[in-house]
Amino acid sequence: MRKSNQIDMTHGPLLGKIIMFALPLMASGSLQLLYNAADLIIVGQFASNGQKAIAAVGATSAIINLIINVVIGLSVGSSVVVARYLGAEDREGAHRATHTSIAISLVSGLVVGLFGFFAARVLLVWMNTPEDGDVLNMAVSYMRIYFIGAPVNMLYNFGSAVLRAMGDTKRPLYFLTVAGFVNIILNFIFVYFLHMDVDGVALATLVSQAISAFLVTLCLVKSDGPCRLYFSKLKIYKKELKMIAVVGLPAGIQGSLFSISNVIIQSSMNSFGDIVMSGNTAAGNIEGFVYVAENAFYHAAITFTGQNYGARQYKRTRKVFWICMAMTAAISFLLSGLVYIFGRQLLGIYLPGEDEAINYGMTRMLIVILPHLLLGLENTVVGQLRGLGYSVSPMIISIFGICGIRIIWVYTAFAANRTLEMLYLSYPISWAITLIGTLVLYFIAAKKLPKDGQLLAESKM
Repeated sequence: MRKSNQIDMTHGPLLGKIIMFALPLMASGSLQLLYNAADLIIVGQFASNGQKAIAAVGATSAIINLIINVVIGLSVGSSVVVARYLGAEDREGAHRATHTSIAISLVSGLVVGLFGFFAARVLLVWMNTPEDGDVLNMAVSYMRIYFIGAPVNMLYNFGSAVLRAMGDTKRPLYFLTVAGFVNIILNFIFVYFLHMDVDGVALATLVSQAISAFLVTLCLVKSDGPCRLYFSKLKIYKKELKMIAVVGLPAGIQGSLFSISNVIIQSSMNSFGDIVMSGNTAAGNIEGFVYVAENAFYHAAITFTGQNYGARQYKRTRKVFWICMAMTAAISFLLSGLVYIFGRQLLGIYLPGEDEAINYGMTRMLIVILPHLLLGLENTVVGQLRGLGYSVSPMIISIFGICGIRIIWVYTAFAANRTLEMLYLSYPISWAITLIGTLVLYFIAAKKLPKDGQLLAESKM
């Protein structure tokens, strides 16, 4: 019998279950973004030099993502592997995959944390982070404190991936709600009362991540199913490690290569100065709320497809694809439109009285946020492919379509016309090209699916 906080993905109507799965993920992603929003809003309102503090925090995001995305990709692999075992009702396999996932999170978190801490200044200098006005020093300090918390960050991400594979997206939401309140309270204490500026928001983020990681771990320890966590049985099993890596490493490499292209764009952005940087950072944070809503259906496509694939219900995987694509389109169209319509008011929360920076933020909203549907659909297609076991080929298409096109664009079109608008155009153009490529790959893969109940050859592209 399934618990009320888990979803039976292999039986019954799909639409309602996919929505039930996705809504808590949207809320969870939004809460995580609220951590960053609280950081930016509070330093913008109360730090001694709010605009430069926002620029400093914003300068770290691309490089942080570059470092951690390989490991975060492995957590996607964990979700797929656990979901397949659960769909096939293989309790022992789910047990091994769960313990392998948590062990990977602890090891990788330590490695990532040490690297990020000691490489922070070198990487930020490489990105042309402005050294005037202490922007560089503030960004270095923020990054170092952030990476001290890398182990708990990874533990939360892998633990949540296991819960998602079980169909449980509600409890991670509850945990993030608790951690979010703590984060906001600590932001006020550290920045407003103790005048710690970017150090304060970084410490608040670290503490809140530790709380959410503890709660997710406690949830797994108290679980009574095949995914129950026993610290005494933590071990990296070779078979499950390989299965996780087959799906997760291409996803992680793809994410990091995306970040390389974003680092190059951020480096170009930094050359425009801290006013442009602050407007871009605020708009990028608002854009994130559109992204996490779309991304909920990416995770739904992965998990529902993974479980039904494991249960050899291939017809249901096709239904999952069309439902997730339709829901992604609807939510993206609605939210991107609302964000643009109320863009100035939203940017004003981050940048009170900074009209010039707000104007730059509106430029990003026009060119990047309005066509965000292209990215949402592309991610959902990739989620479906990963649930089916295709990971390398969508990675290759995405590397060329997004990373390659953006890098070529920066060194050709943008180099010939160094305007903010020309730089931002690299986003929708790269999304459109990649969406076409991944759709072609999906329809090829869908044709290869056999009838329900039959074995599927494991050769994947």
